[in-house]
Amino acid sequence: MVRSRTWYAGGKNMAWLLVIVAGLLETGFAVCLKLSHGFTRLWPTVAFCAFALGSFGLLTLSLKKLDVGPAYAVWTGIGAAGTAIYGMVFLGDLVSTLKIVSISFVIIGVIGLQLSGSAH
Repeated sequence: MVRSRTWYAGGKNMAWLLVIVAGLLETGFAVCLKLSHGFTRLWPTVAFCAFALGSFGLLTLSLKKLDVGPAYAVWTGIGAAGTAIYGMVFLGDLVSTLKIVSISFVIIGVIGLQLSGSAH
């Protein structure tokens, strides 16, 4: 019997790519959540739903191949850092040295967790 290769047959590298994309989509749903003003604006609310569904869907697929701890930490780290950076660049959020250093630590932690999660 011949097994067909699917788009997901790439193993852990593909799974990590899915986590990264899911993390970026998490940034999108967090920003849209703010722009929806408590779900009172239609298009940001629709975009929030689309980004959230995509983010959770890709994370779910990635967890078929990855350990939950490192994958979840990378997903939330990308989402948190991405949202903070987006807020500072585009939404007028306060920019401070402490905030930038803290975001750097989150990114360093995400890289470390990704490396530790892909070691086995």
